[in-house]
Amino acid sequence: MKADIHPDYHEITVVMTDGSEYKTRSTYGKEGDVLRLDIDPLSHPAWQGGTGQVVEKGQLDKFQSRFGGFMAAGGTSKKEDKK
Repeated sequence: MKADIHPDYHEITVVMTDGSEYKTRSTYGKEGDVLRLDIDPLSHPAWQGGTGQVVEKGQLDKFQSRFGGFMAAGGTSKKEDKK
């Protein structure tokens, strides 16, 4: 293996959105740096029941009304409509 081509792998501290922190090893920054997260499993909707929240906001219904028939059987394409 070639020497001096890999990044330095060292210990950093990761701070979650709720203020809790843990130590891990990473190539981020330099030894002892702190990585503060803006989004993590504690705050992101994908880990907090995101599907329910999307349905509540009506985004899923809006998508279905706009693109629901796109792949429906028997549908015509715009090219066929112009003929």
